[in-house]
Amino acid sequence: MTAVTRDEGPAGPRWRGWCAAAQEALYGPGGFYRRAEGPAGHFRTSVHASPLFARAVAELLCRVDEALGRPVTLDFVDMAAGRGELAAGVLAALPADVAARTRVYAVEVAGRPAGLDHRIEWRAEPPQGVTGLLFANEWLDNVPVEVAEVDPAGVARLVLVRGDGAERLGEPVDGAQARWLARWWPLHGETGLRAEIGLPRDEAWASAVATLDRGLAVAVDYAHTADTRPPFGTLTGFREGRETAAVPDGSCDITAHVALDACALPGGRLLPQREALRALGVSGARPPLTLASTDPAAYVRALASAGEAAELTAAGGLGDFGWLVQPVGIEDPL
Repeated sequence: MTAVTRDEGPAGPRWRGWCAAAQEALYGPGGFYRRAEGPAGHFRTSVHASPLFARAVAELLCRVDEALGRPVTLDFVDMAAGRGELAAGVLAALPADVAARTRVYAVEVAGRPAGLDHRIEWRAEPPQGVTGLLFANEWLDNVPVEVAEVDPAGVARLVLVRGDGAERLGEPVDGAQARWLARWWPLHGETGLRAEIGLPRDEAWASAVATLDRGLAVAVDYAHTADTRPPFGTLTGFREGRETAAVPDGSCDITAHVALDACALPGGRLLPQREALRALGVSGARPPLTLASTDPAAYVRALASAGEAAELTAAGGLGDFGWLVQPVGIEDPL
């Protein structure tokens, strides 16, 4: 596919901050997230790993429904919906009486995919006045951010990038970005230390939570907290199922892990995916061997389900995702 970068100017290749470069490469005309194959063509999320994930989110939506007092209309908002896989899976997994009251919104920059359930409303922006559950699976890691690096003088500077992925250092980090670094990801002067400045993610999450009148907002992502910040950042790319260099030309995903503790608003809490999914009934326990003799087909199904659950909750893999759980006007139902 032809690259989408507009990187050539009258004076030669253009240097930009990573935020602007990634924004165009991911979401601009012809950008990565507008490609026909969708995200599933390049990487595998919990949604694609097993239908158990959508069932767990459906269970969470039912708990939110109960906490809200079973409203006449219950909203489910799937942020960064890909091609609608999670929205469709949740709708299919809901009990009939809950599904009949549920409005499902899929929020994505790409166009509506063919064949999607007609009950799912496709939108470029989330609705306002939500009563229900807003669920953002692997959204914040694709909200573009600036990258900072410490120069030989011990000064944190913005990293500039060209369309071919080449980098150089720009101006010192200042203002709100410098304050964010000082509060959430201090760079202590060693040459080459890097950080992703998560301020746009904090703002994006606050805006998403503000769409709720009452309910629950959940962000799920590869994440780190203040005591586990990686010294050289996490910026990377994915193409056709493989990790690759982050090149802002529209040919690959550009992602970085999320400082979820910085995103959290008052009343929010963080927990690992394995803990959240187990609380929602996803268990990797093997079925009893006695079932193999009494109902072999059921045993095989249960064994497959246990394997999928184990993948979703595995240490060193999907189980290490962070969940940021943000109640709005209700008790935490998780």
